[in-house]
Amino acid sequence: MLAERVEQLTGQIDELNQRLTRVVVRHARTAAARVGEHRSGQRRHAPDHHGRQPDRLNTEASLAALCGVSPIEYSSGRRSTRRLNHGGDRQANAVLHRIVFTRLRHDLRTQACYERRTQEGKTQRKIIRCLKRYAAHEVFNLV
Repeated sequence: MLAERVEQLTGQIDELNQRLTRVVVRHARTAAARVGEHRSGQRRHAPDHHGRQPDRLNTEASLAALCGVSPIEYSSGRRSTRRLNHGGDRQANAVLHRIVFTRLRHDLRTQACYERRTQEGKTQRKIIRCLKRYAAHEVFNLV
């Protein structure tokens, strides 16, 4: 009976993976974000190392914090600025990193944003921070 149950659950898992793949592919075709099918599904259902459930993320800001791309104010005493949140899920951050660098190679809109911010005098680090936040916004709307 146990082997039959395992076989039944395996079939259900396969069916649900196929459904999830179809849904993600359908949405990914219309979205500007280039996210792998298994990664976006994985991020949706797997808890991070703090035990937070990504499917309970109600806002874009909470997803950004989970991915470690939310800006944090810090001050050196003389000046106040922002830096990336170094907390969060490293795998989710790695996905956003891949999205940003893939877009920098292939997406004209991202390249134009990078050039514009470079001319404004922003450093590459700050530009990447902003682009990761934009990617988190689009992934939140996608998933």
